[in-house]
Amino acid sequence: MSSNQVAFQTLSAKQAAIPLIAAAMATSDMPRLNAALTRGLDAGLSISEAREILVQLYAYAGFPRSLNALGELAKLVGERKQRGIQDAPGREPIKAILTGEELRAVGRANQTRISGAPVAGPVFEFAPVINEFLQSHLFGDIFERDNLDWQSRELATVGALAATPGVESQLRSHMAASIRVGLTPAQLHQLTGGLEQWGDIAAANRARTALTEALATLNIRE
Repeated sequence: MSSNQVAFQTLSAKQAAIPLIAAAMATSDMPRLNAALTRGLDAGLSISEAREILVQLYAYAGFPRSLNALGELAKLVGERKQRGIQDAPGREPIKAILTGEELRAVGRANQTRISGAPVAGPVFEFAPVINEFLQSHLFGDIFERDNLDWQSRELATVGALAATPGVESQLRSHMAASIRVGLTPAQLHQLTGGLEQWGDIAAANRARTALTEALATLNIRE
């Protein structure tokens, strides 16, 4: 295996920090969140990228946790600046965000690409408005913001869901989505190992089970 192939199958230090940030945010573990954010910033995560991760995750963990986590990030960045650490500010999104039916059409296309097929089922038949919100807001407004790539967004989503008991179905779906946006099984195994080394054994076990099931569903043999 060439060095390029090895690099492709290994999460960068910056990528590896994202699930840890997400898992700590989802459980409102502020000391661990501070440590994970520090690891990410030290590895080259920009302030904009870290902020975007915490903004996106309100859709999976709720506004209160997102707001508290953003406050922790703001405090950490201020403290680092006082110590002379100049974190890269990153950039704000520059892609124009559509509105109305055009936005929903883009969101529907993004949702289909990430999910592997048009999303349908009894829940969406019972409450179709939830899919309208998913398409217009999550996969439209949020996923169209181009200051964070889709691989990073899926790493964050998987980390948050792995730390949350009771959402194993969604975790399994996002493990498959991670592969669809270009992450490899080896990188996702590294993610589960990172959660375990970080001390979140329950999250690591949920992530490992979900990955095994997702690979079986996708007929991917390792």
